[in-house]
Amino acid sequence: MDISAAMAQFYDDKGEIAIPDQLSLSAMCEMLYSMAQMEGAVDTPLITFHDFSGSAEGETVTWTRAEVNTRIKAVCVRLQQVTERGDRVAILANNSPEYLFGFMGALYAGTVPVPLYDPTEPGHADHLSAVLGSSTPTVVLTNKTSAGHVRSHFASLPSAERPRVLTIDALPDSLAEEWQNPMMAMMENPELAPKSSDPAFLQYTSGSTRTPAGVVLTHRSIVTNVLQVFQAGQLQMPMRLVNWLPLHHDMGIILSAFVLILGIPQDLMAPRDFIQDPGRWIGQLGDHGDDLNVYTAVPNFALELASRYADPAKRSDLADVDLSHVEGIINGAEAVSLQSVDRFCDVFEPYGFRRSTMRPSYGLAEATVFVTTPQTEERPKLRVFDREKLAEGQAVEVSADAENAVPIMSVGEPGPSLFMPIVDPSTGEELAEGTVGEVWLNGGNIAAGYLDREDDTTEAFRNSLPADKRLSQGSAAEGAPEDNWLRTGDLAVVVDGQLYITGRIKDLVVVAGRNHYPQDIEATAADATGGHVLPGVLAAFAVNGDLIENAAGGDSGSEQLVIVAERDPEASADGDAEAVSAIRSAVTTTHGVQPADIRIVDEGTIPRSSANKIARRVCAKAYLDGRFAR
Repeated sequence: MDISAAMAQFYDDKGEIAIPDQLSLSAMCEMLYSMAQMEGAVDTPLITFHDFSGSAEGETVTWTRAEVNTRIKAVCVRLQQVTERGDRVAILANNSPEYLFGFMGALYAGTVPVPLYDPTEPGHADHLSAVLGSSTPTVVLTNKTSAGHVRSHFASLPSAERPRVLTIDALPDSLAEEWQNPMMAMMENPELAPKSSDPAFLQYTSGSTRTPAGVVLTHRSIVTNVLQVFQAGQLQMPMRLVNWLPLHHDMGIILSAFVLILGIPQDLMAPRDFIQDPGRWIGQLGDHGDDLNVYTAVPNFALELASRYADPAKRSDLADVDLSHVEGIINGAEAVSLQSVDRFCDVFEPYGFRRSTMRPSYGLAEATVFVTTPQTEERPKLRVFDREKLAEGQAVEVSADAENAVPIMSVGEPGPSLFMPIVDPSTGEELAEGTVGEVWLNGGNIAAGYLDREDDTTEAFRNSLPADKRLSQGSAAEGAPEDNWLRTGDLAVVVDGQLYITGRIKDLVVVAGRNHYPQDIEATAADATGGHVLPGVLAAFAVNGDLIENAAGGDSGSEQLVIVAERDPEASADGDAEAVSAIRSAVTTTHGVQPADIRIVDEGTIPRSSANKIARRVCAKAYLDGRFAR
């Protein structure tokens, strides 16, 4: 089936994305399946699941497109027996085919899936309880692997308050025979037809310091965003997706679900199996016996792990790996590190990997998932800015060896049918290229808002950018409406049309009246120790000096800099004191601010969000609570 031709129906005669008013993801999935069925193309593998839970060698299970469709309809029929349209259905399971069957089955049933995770995920019990309390699902979908833990999670609740738990892989295929195409009923009763503005699913933010917010994603926002990904990413067909991202994360579930809808084959694996051995991911990237163009999406830390533990020069099982079919590695979900990109390219270029296939990208759940990616031949793009000028809000380029040099990777240009001005967060006025401000967004991919959070929705999604606050010439908002602008909370600068993220507004470290970007300080600290601490696993934050015991510098009562870094597992704690001294010297010299305290902690100690990002504000609270003892 010609996927490009099938997607062409969602563009108008001007080439702009135009989603029909009546469109649902389930209807789109079934339409494309029926087309493939008529072409006799539903017996080819669609999902290849690599399961390493039983052994290090792993087991591979393959599902054809026809088998996947049957499982989706079986889930749909069972849900229709026990739910009403619009009910919320939580998915609590490990990465698995059943997770995708449950997600799509909930969509087919007209319910609203809430992608979550296995209750045994470490460190997220409070987050999970908060999400379940917010979303109030009537049904929980799980699989046999996670069912026992799921039932235990709800055991303390009175029976009347427990949601019904359905085990997906215990449902018989025969249920699918009862499935009835809803289009027939809709033809008789048009009021039953779904609307593209209807909620499709709830994507919960990391929400580490407050009750997590449920982002309401509509059918329109998801389809729009996927079209933006395909067009901006210049995806080459035929393709195959390799995915180990957690399916409760927006990037993981949207990529996996949409390639399933389109009939694009994917290799699926659990995040834990990647972390145990990154060579598994590299091996799957190199498996091109099907002669397909290979794509994957990962956070930056994955590049570090793969470079360290999956070097083909050091592993006989990867010695013959061929990465020449890899057409795109989307590097997103956390800050992109030049050091990580360089190291990955150095290790894998001898095995066919091309640096130009590395695509540092930017997105957020409130924009469905995707906002920018490199769309020129020059990628990944690096610029070096003056640190002092950047702190003052101006992007001034300097040479790489300049004293105040700060290298930042471009995360590319915005996708089609998407407006992305840089705005002064205080005045709401659009800023010229080269000036640091907040990223604002407007487009069909923007979510409807936060579930049951009217004030938060108004603050984030209902902002105005009238004509008198836009640039008179060269406005990035030209042609966009005045209302319903999303404030992302991300600080960035645009240079030559490319976006460079500099930090989060709420994460800025302000000491002695000067702004410091925590990522910048963290990179300096990591480089200073010669490998004693893990790159990318540090947290720099400011706390009140009166609350710091035996502060090393600064005035009491004022905001002071604290750095917490995880020790490399191959390093000895005996070297901590030397590492602390090196960090203090480097940060003081480079940034002009002396850390009041530096703690080196064991691997896995620094709090992360459910999306695996360093949670700086949670780390600051943990520090003040005394969790990082000397």
